[in-house]
Amino acid sequence: MGGISAASAAGLELRLSEPAQKDFGSGKIVYSVSNTTNAPVQLLRWQTPVDGVDNNLFAVMQNGQPVAYVGRLVKRPAPTDKDYIELAPGQNLTVEVDLTAYYDMRKGGQFTVRYARSAGDVVRDAAEAKRGGVQGGIVDFERPAGDSVTIYADAAVDAFDSQDKASGGVGIFAATNSYVGCTTTRQNQIATARSSASTYANNSKSYLAAGTQGSRYTWWFGAYNSSRYSTVRTHFNNIYSALTSQPFTFDCSCTDSAYAYVYPTQPYKIYLCKAFWSAPNTGTDSKAGTIIHETSHFNVVAGTDDWAYGQTAAHNLAVSNPSRAVDNADSHEYFSENTPARN
Repeated sequence: MGGISAASAAGLELRLSEPAQKDFGSGKIVYSVSNTTNAPVQLLRWQTPVDGVDNNLFAVMQNGQPVAYVGRLVKRPAPTDKDYIELAPGQNLTVEVDLTAYYDMRKGGQFTVRYARSAGDVVRDAAEAKRGGVQGGIVDFERPAGDSVTIYADAAVDAFDSQDKASGGVGIFAATNSYVGCTTTRQNQIATARSSASTYANNSKSYLAAGTQGSRYTWWFGAYNSSRYSTVRTHFNNIYSALTSQPFTFDCSCTDSAYAYVYPTQPYKIYLCKAFWSAPNTGTDSKAGTIIHETSHFNVVAGTDDWAYGQTAAHNLAVSNPSRAVDNADSHEYFSENTPARN
């Protein structure tokens, strides 16, 4: 069955539905969002599947258990105008998504799928909209009971075998670097950045081990809560351990505008993209910080997601949703970079 959520009187209508009958068992869904306001609405492209899936956009469940996301997790710069797609009043955006390309659905069977993003994640200036500052009054995608779609996927050959092998048996090896398609100059930059990332991780680990609850913590992770604090402390212990004891592979073949990306089930391989090479070694959105960000994504380390990009959005997330901040990779990066410095 299909699921639908509609914003209050005038807003956005989101629908997840099954694909055409001919695709029964394919693991595909149809994602559709309609602008039912009387004004244009801008959607952040990478929080929708319009360009494919580069983030854990859906909650996929089987027998009440979450299905692992095995797609890319990408570090991006804060969004600019070009990163938004505009829907005119009455316009609809519809995309077919093959979930088997991004989620481990090899066992086959019945799955329930829900879109795991809110309007605050997707709609430009949604915060102002909630205060009534945007014509059309978008509040959020309401989440009534049944806001999901049930689909079926046929059992498949072990398409993710290589990922399983990469994720299994992680132990203490050596903090070596190997490279794919990297020039000597880039190899040297990476080695320096990893060393700086280790220093960042050690500083962060020490801060948290001391139980410090200063503005450095609250600015990036929100109000103190012992459980969340413990989670962040464990994350940085794991990040530091990985950076100082594990063999990393750095792939320089990426040519898009992002900083980097990883597959969360494939430690410890990091794909470095254009923005990485123009970043400073340390400081805000640095090479070292990017390595912290990407290392946090690996499931064997911290399993973080990408809820917000950029310092402003990451700080706002700490204020509005500390639980998500604790799960946000950029929040870990900015805490470790600590620029401007906070206590």
